[in-house]
Amino acid sequence: MKTIPWFEHFEQRRFDVNGVQINARIAQGQPDGRPVLLLLHGFPQTHVMWHRVAQRLQQDFYLVMPDLRGYGDSSKAPGLPDHSNYSKRALAQDMVALMDALGVPQFGVCGHDRGGRVAHRLALDHPTRVQRLCVIDIAPTLDMYAATDFEFAKAYYHWFHLIQPQPLPENMIGGNPKAYLHATLGAWGYQGATTFEPAALAEYERCFCQSATIHALCEDYRASASIDLVHDRDSRAAQANGLGKIMCDTLVLWGERGVVQRLFQPLALWQAQCAAQVTGHALPAGHFIPEELPQDTAAQLAAFFMPTSIGH
Repeated sequence: MKTIPWFEHFEQRRFDVNGVQINARIAQGQPDGRPVLLLLHGFPQTHVMWHRVAQRLQQDFYLVMPDLRGYGDSSKAPGLPDHSNYSKRALAQDMVALMDALGVPQFGVCGHDRGGRVAHRLALDHPTRVQRLCVIDIAPTLDMYAATDFEFAKAYYHWFHLIQPQPLPENMIGGNPKAYLHATLGAWGYQGATTFEPAALAEYERCFCQSATIHALCEDYRASASIDLVHDRDSRAAQANGLGKIMCDTLVLWGERGVVQRLFQPLALWQAQCAAQVTGHALPAGHFIPEELPQDTAAQLAAFFMPTSIGH
């Protein structure tokens, strides 16, 4: 993988964890006293989406930016019949194993889009590891599916396309993957495809336009519509016994020009799933907030994740 100037102060490493290989950009050297912040990307991107945010945070944080299983340059194994190897629980365990390999016992985590869903499950399954959580432009998966109506299905059509049985969506997307990628980014980026810098867009094209990637991304969504819902319902059921909630302080950010703002009440939905303090607000952006507003995103994350803002 070529060196990208944005990441000149980061190392690219591959980690054998949880039965897969995870590609990641991490701060040079070992954790050195700076707070550790795990940044998780979403669909249909890679860790490169954090490039401008990372430039602004790298002095104050030890940053870890992986490609999720199935994305970027990480492993892309065929999906299992129950899609469990692409469940958010499995992807969250990848991240715990990655942090174990780095010798990091506790850390903050921020996830955008699909990365936010992995971060949610990570905070639920590993509460002693996650110090603070930020989710960007999502509402809880179970709540979103439960509220499905015409407007949601129209806006989130890809949720229902990608979950169709193999190989229907794989073949349809594979016929012209670059066009599909550009259409998806353009539809959700407030400024269309011009939201993304050419070098970043080239990386998304390089990684997305592979049959193994397309299958893995479909498996991610198939898991969200099946086994992830089982895990989420189990967590909701455990709330009756005082369990199953996020135990750390949580920051929720969403785009005021996006679908989450229009169709949901993200702050209230996340407050219902947290036992700690939940704060958040909309930012003047569409869906791809870290790339549309990198300076504002970095400022929000710095204020929330700095040790002075953590009371425990």
